[in-house]
Amino acid sequence: MPVNSSQIRQLLATKRKAFTDFDRSTFQVIDAYRRGWKRCCQLSDQELPAAVPLGARPLETKTPQVDGMVRSTWGWSSREESLAWVRQVLTDVTTFAVDGSQIFPSKDISLPIALIQIGWFENPHSPSGHYDKDIRLEVMTPQDLQVSNQGQPADRRVNIRRFELEIERLIEYMQTYPCPQRCLVFFDGALVVTFAEAFDADSRDAYVKAMTRLLAVSAETRVPLVGYVDTSYARDLTTLVQHQAALPECDAIHDAQLLNPLMNWGDRTALYRCDRGGILDLYGEQCDRIAFCYLKTTREGYPARLEMPSWIWEDGRLDALIDWVRAEVVVGSGYPYAIETADQTAVLQAQDRHIFFRSLQDWAQQSAVNLRFSRKMASKLRRR
Repeated sequence: MPVNSSQIRQLLATKRKAFTDFDRSTFQVIDAYRRGWKRCCQLSDQELPAAVPLGARPLETKTPQVDGMVRSTWGWSSREESLAWVRQVLTDVTTFAVDGSQIFPSKDISLPIALIQIGWFENPHSPSGHYDKDIRLEVMTPQDLQVSNQGQPADRRVNIRRFELEIERLIEYMQTYPCPQRCLVFFDGALVVTFAEAFDADSRDAYVKAMTRLLAVSAETRVPLVGYVDTSYARDLTTLVQHQAALPECDAIHDAQLLNPLMNWGDRTALYRCDRGGILDLYGEQCDRIAFCYLKTTREGYPARLEMPSWIWEDGRLDALIDWVRAEVVVGSGYPYAIETADQTAVLQAQDRHIFFRSLQDWAQQSAVNLRFSRKMASKLRRR
């Protein structure tokens, strides 16, 4: 039976004070953090203590800034004007992105098996309009899934392998692309895999090994890499402000929330080195080689977080790269078009799941493999 909307409204009304009290207290704390941010945004790395992780350390201090922001000079009166600018900026610049999707092992099938699909999108932005979209599949067997390892769920093994396949495709592309000066590779997510800190050691090491290899190849090939996080809850800058302004710790405040009122479309923060500690301590030579900034990509929403290898800053390529990201966001109406298209290419729909299970069933019969489906699954296969 449908949820009763009038009951929901009544419940919310009875708890209104809890929400308003939370909002009021959060506003007071974030206001103090914003005042602290204005005092911190002009600090140099040499002015900060070196002994402890501070969340962030400034790399870019000589660029003109107001409130720690590098203001965008771009503005257009129409969609047509913005797209003309995109053509000017991106013509003959190749953007590349990879995404993945998966079908997890199911209790409705007697054999542990999973399917992973990665898809990619390469757009040379050439006058011819040529582009490349393709997919790659991998089937995971019971041995791949390590079902006997009680400390590591099978679904996690699928997620790790998907991550590895996405990274492998990005590395393959970086190592073969002939013109790194005119290329931008997107990774859909953070380059600092903090989420893996909650996992067992083997899982954590798998994520770190894949990511540090990607960072090393970007540095070797000089192909720019951007980890794009559309909705970030990172607290690197808020941690810096807390330390320097001696403010109380507040986990409810994150960087994007702190910065949002200070930014207009296209503005970005100065560039910082990630100094988070934790899993970065496992990154070896790459532990202090990840930089980040925040970029306002929509007029209403919070800014996106861009993570990148610090060699991009050292090579003087940051400004051009930021314009390339801005242009991709214009085409994608607030989200990079390359990542969006890679996601559409990679995603496994309900029809794809049906094809996979039907193909599995046919193959098992032909190969004399003992495979059983639950009555529910068998019914679905008959009816669709």
